[in-house]
Amino acid sequence: MYGGEFMTTLLDVAKKANVSKMTVSRVINHPDKVTDELKQLVYEAMRELDYHPNVIAKALANNSTRIIKLCILEDIDTTEPYYMNLMIGIAKTLDLHQYSLQLVTRRNFDIGNCDGYIITGMRISDVDWIKDLKKPVVLFGENRYGFDFIDTNNKAGTYLLSQLALKKGYEKLIYVGIDSKESFEYSREAGYLQQVQEKRMVPELHRFGNHSHLSEDFIRQNWNKIPKNTAFICASDRLALGVERAIVRCGGKVPDEFGVTGFDGVFLNQVASPKITTIKQSIIQMGSACGETLLDKIQSGESQGSLVFEPKLSLGGTLRD
Repeated sequence: MYGGEFMTTLLDVAKKANVSKMTVSRVINHPDKVTDELKQLVYEAMRELDYHPNVIAKALANNSTRIIKLCILEDIDTTEPYYMNLMIGIAKTLDLHQYSLQLVTRRNFDIGNCDGYIITGMRISDVDWIKDLKKPVVLFGENRYGFDFIDTNNKAGTYLLSQLALKKGYEKLIYVGIDSKESFEYSREAGYLQQVQEKRMVPELHRFGNHSHLSEDFIRQNWNKIPKNTAFICASDRLALGVERAIVRCGGKVPDEFGVTGFDGVFLNQVASPKITTIKQSIIQMGSACGETLLDKIQSGESQGSLVFEPKLSLGGTLRD
């Protein structure tokens, strides 16, 4: 109500903002297709007139819930802002389109209805039930099962890091990977292997659960077998943190005698000492892309394919200058 006398209409907002009714409608329903200047004009008029789009009525008419579920199928480390950044990116985009975000886990996945799903942490055992979902799905994380997805170019990232380590003069590269059958891990291994094979070097790969204490234990147990001038190409910053910690505790020098690289660039690379040279993933932007892709899929009813972000190198102090 405006002034307690009449119901504000779309036409009132258009007159106040000095734009057409169609422009107001476009700002409300498709804000991504309108300039920031126009949006600001319309939003300001809506605030002044206390106008609220009847999103609920529209949703009921279209049999829509205006809810998107984000399902995280792996353990969340509460010390890292990785998934918080992802949720911020998704929520910002959904908010622009008057959708709300609901976080769910495996156990409460089926409680309540929604218009679509964003899923991350998928394992091979999850493929069949995800394929059976009746609502549109977008995965955060690459896959080879035909699902639409958003991810970083994982292979290019580890290739870039391996190439950089060799340019810095390290003579041996050891890959420390995640013991997982997820596509992103295969791709990260592939980037390392491609660089090693191009240089006619002998590859050496070790895989662990994604916990720093496991990679730390491995280095400490095998310390006497690791030659100086070795660089460790790690599949995550968490594994890199464990490797770096073990080298220092065993009396090695980073980066003079040993190099270390990670992958993620969200938090742990910054708290390590020295800071880890890594691939920085644009998690907030990738979350936003997940939201946009899913909403486009809901609207069109068609597959949106994949969107791959190019890796960005974040230099720390774990490779020589």
